[in-house]
Amino acid sequence: MNVIVMLAALSGAIAVAAGAFGAHGASGAAVEWLKTGAHYQLVHAVAALVALRVDARGAAWLFVAGGAVFAGTLYLMALGLPRWLGAVTPIGGTLLIAGWLWLAWIGARA
Repeated sequence: MNVIVMLAALSGAIAVAAGAFGAHGASGAAVEWLKTGAHYQLVHAVAALVALRVDARGAAWLFVAGGAVFAGTLYLMALGLPRWLGAVTPIGGTLLIAGWLWLAWIGARA
């Protein structure tokens, strides 16, 4: 099985679980962190699969990695880990932006 496909699928599953936990089991700031993380992670899991269809493996890797870092730090804070993890979240966002720029570059080359 393609590793990126497997990771994108797992990423989507984690996003749905985090979103459900945010909607039904969390309270306070954790609700928003879970909601935001789930949204970004799910969108970028799908984006990774689309990137593979246009032969943009690099962008797909950036979407999977960026989604994991961005959402993962928010999930960890929602579970009670220190808020300084919020300083790491933008690294994931930067990876996501790089993925979109990579995809734009692939489109411009075609």
